[in-house]
Amino acid sequence: MRTLRSIIFIAFGSTTAVIASVIVLLLFWAPERWRWATVVAYCRLTLLAGEFFCGLKVVVEGLEHLPKTASVLMIKHTTVLETYGHVPLFPRTTWVVKRELLWVPVIGWALALVIRPIAINRSAGPSAIKQVIQQGKKKLDAGIWVTVFPEGTRVPPGETRKYGASGAALAKEAGVQLVPVAHNAGDFWRRRELTKRPGIVRFCIGPPIDATAQSPRETNRIVQEWIENKMREISTEYQGGNTDK
Repeated sequence: MRTLRSIIFIAFGSTTAVIASVIVLLLFWAPERWRWATVVAYCRLTLLAGEFFCGLKVVVEGLEHLPKTASVLMIKHTTVLETYGHVPLFPRTTWVVKRELLWVPVIGWALALVIRPIAINRSAGPSAIKQVIQQGKKKLDAGIWVTVFPEGTRVPPGETRKYGASGAALAKEAGVQLVPVAHNAGDFWRRRELTKRPGIVRFCIGPPIDATAQSPRETNRIVQEWIENKMREISTEYQGGNTDK
C-alpha cells in the first residue's frame, strides 16, 4: 500500500508540474508576480500532496535566522523534495542549476521564464563560478535570494561530498550573508527508490554566516561543518539507523 501511495504521489506531482508549467508559459504576458505565485502555489500543493499520500510532513525550524535582505542559501541536497519544498519557506529566490535542466520541454521552458535560474555548465570550472558571481549579484541587487545546492548533485543520506565554491564566492563578492540549511528528507525519500516513507521532514535554518570575513574556501568549511553536524543531529541515516518500519 505504501508503494502504491508513493506511485500516486509521483504521478500527481508530475502531472501538476506540467499543468503549472503550461499555466506559467501562458502567462508570459502577465506581471511577473502572477507567474511566481503560480510556482509557489504548485510547491505548496506538492508539499500537501506528499503529506496526504505519503505521510511526509514538513516542519521548519530557525526562521528567526533569516536575514532581512536578500542572501545566499546553501541547502543540503539529498532528494527532490528540497528543490521545491524550500520555495514557499523563503522569500523570492532563484537557483543555480545545470543548464541542461532548461532544455527539458515545457517544464524547463517554464523554469527559464519564471525562476530565471543561473544556468551553468558544470564542466566549465572557474568560468562557471564567474558566471554565478556576475548573474548572482544582479539577482541579489534586485532583492532575489540565490539558492545553491553546494554538493552539485543529490547524495545519499549519511554521505557528503566537497562543496562547490560558487555560493561562498558569490556571497563574498556581493557582500551578503550566507544561510545554511539542513534537512532530513533523505531519511524518508531515498534516491532512486520508489517508495516514500512517512515521517517528519525537518528543515533547519542555521545562523547566517558573514562570507566577507574569510575566504570562500574557509566559508565553505564553516557551512559544511554546520550542515553536516546538524545532519548528524536530525537524520537517522547519519546516526546509523533507518526509517524502515
